Amino acid sequence: MKVFSSDCTFDYSWEEVSTANWRKYCPWNDKSTHVIAVDTLSRSVDPSTGILRTERLITCHQTAPAWVLSLLSGPPVSHVLETSYVSPSQKTVTMVSTNLTWSNIINCRETVVYAPAKPAAPGANPRTQFKQEAKITALCGGWQKIRTKIEEASVERFGQNAVKGREGFESVLEMSRRVWGEEREREMRERGEHAQRA
Repeated sequence: MKVFSSDCTFDYSWEEVSTANWRKYCPWNDKSTHVIAVDTLSRSVDPSTGILRTERLITCHQTAPAWVLSLLSGPPVSHVLETSYVSPSQKTVTMVSTNLTWSNIINCRETVVYAPAKPAAPGANPRTQFKQEAKITALCGGWQKIRTKIEEASVERFGQNAVKGREGFESVLEMSRRVWGEEREREMRERGEHAQRA
């Protein structure tokens, strides 16, 4: 088993990040062009905790290295099951993703957590901490050397994709803030005009 982990801080509030998370794979994110579709399978709120649980199926163009694709052979697309838990009271978003494609050959379980970060300085704008961990295990039989190579290649590709993912989500956050700001201004303007007419 190989483990990939990373963390960073977004200069946006938890409320902004947790809302924009649903738009992570929208056209504003030019780094996620490999994502073909995102389908919501189920969504429910636990009445006792207020936690929103969502299951989504994410369909992507296959991005494994060519030698891995030729070795394992398979479809040109891959499917990932993502289960997320949003806790408004604890201010956390936890997402757990597992590959469905090639799951009998390789298992990749990724956990991502968004939570409020400590302020950079007293009175500073709120920020959000991002923590990511992926555990990758090659399950294929045969030589240990091949399994190790597959795990190492997967971790390397995961790291490359993680950098792109953060850059893309940063674009989504920036655009979301701009759009929401424009919408707030429009609503305030309309309220002012309505008040003048009244």
